Amino acid sequence: MFDHVVVGAGFAGAVFARKCASLGGRVLLIEKRNHIGGNCYDYFDKRGIIVHRYGPHLFHTSNAEVFAYLSRFTRWREYQHRVLAQVDGREVPLPFNLNSLHMLFPAGMADSLERRLIDCFGFGVKVPILELKKQEDRQLRQLADYIYEKIFVNYTAKQWSCSPEKISGEVMGRVPVFISRDDRYFHDTYQVVPKHGYTGLFTNLLDHPRIHLLLNTDFRDVVSLKPEGGTVSLFGRPFSGKLVFTGMIDSLFDCCFGPLPYRSLRFDFESLEIDSFQRAAVVNYPNNFDFTRITEFKKICGRCTAGTTILREFPRDFDPDPEKKQTPCYPIFKRDNIRRYERYKELAERFPDLILVGRLAEYRYYDMDDIVERVLTVFSELF
Repeated sequence: MFDHVVVGAGFAGAVFARKCASLGGRVLLIEKRNHIGGNCYDYFDKRGIIVHRYGPHLFHTSNAEVFAYLSRFTRWREYQHRVLAQVDGREVPLPFNLNSLHMLFPAGMADSLERRLIDCFGFGVKVPILELKKQEDRQLRQLADYIYEKIFVNYTAKQWSCSPEKISGEVMGRVPVFISRDDRYFHDTYQVVPKHGYTGLFTNLLDHPRIHLLLNTDFRDVVSLKPEGGTVSLFGRPFSGKLVFTGMIDSLFDCCFGPLPYRSLRFDFESLEIDSFQRAAVVNYPNNFDFTRITEFKKICGRCTAGTTILREFPRDFDPDPEKKQTPCYPIFKRDNIRRYERYKELAERFPDLILVGRLAEYRYYDMDDIVERVLTVFSELF
């Protein structure tokens, strides 16, 4: 009945399903949750505010091909994301930049540090905090130590349950020190959110007669793999088409090498009878609180409504017990974990028609535009 089976209805699975269907393939799309969109799923609350169920998702890219492809399925609202961080009782721009510097230090000291930063790195440059800590200039090292202690170390401990030095540079480089006065969190060519929400985008993306969607379905109830022969079965019968898997790679093989660890989040939503809760859409709390950040969604979707909706995020380890109903959010990039992932990847290579794509399947961090680009690339190589 089907030419392709796709597991997971987030960006990776949905884009792959649409591309396959557009070439005439019959696609079975399996999703264990009761909604499409993966962790990008959103909804309109009772106030008419678009709420992101799994934390804020802000689309940004400099890839014109990716932007053009997704623009077929949604209208956009331009949105320049700005983040504040609570530091020593003040809310300063994040990533830490020259404006943050002048807000936290006396004028003469801030001027001197600004000149040293520009002389050392240049203007408009993003510098990883761990690189700044290695500088020979004593004042720059002191500045790096201050930023590290006030913004990075405790936030990282909460988010990842370890120190920054133990986390991959791929992760730490995402929030650098920015030698500029540009307060925007992102600096890509296109910075937008779907005008009618991500769920509207996904609904249009999957609106194709050759895509058959199964929600509330665990792929293990539908698909089975036999590593010894590299064969796949669908509904108990041999399946010879492409199997595109976007979920946790360890679950694909029943965690035979042990589970891969992920970080998860607890999401605490609150509706308030006030027009505005905070100065920016997102305020980070590096210190003193169990949660890492608070998001106010009306500042993202731009709705002028009475009242507001906020979200506090509490990081935690992912518990794979289905009864806990937790969501794996971030692979944990440590050497032991990467080695275990490589064993699963070698096992997956026994299946010639198995395609692993996505943050959980490839055990790496992808932004939304990255994963769309990845799918378009993999698809063009296959077909």
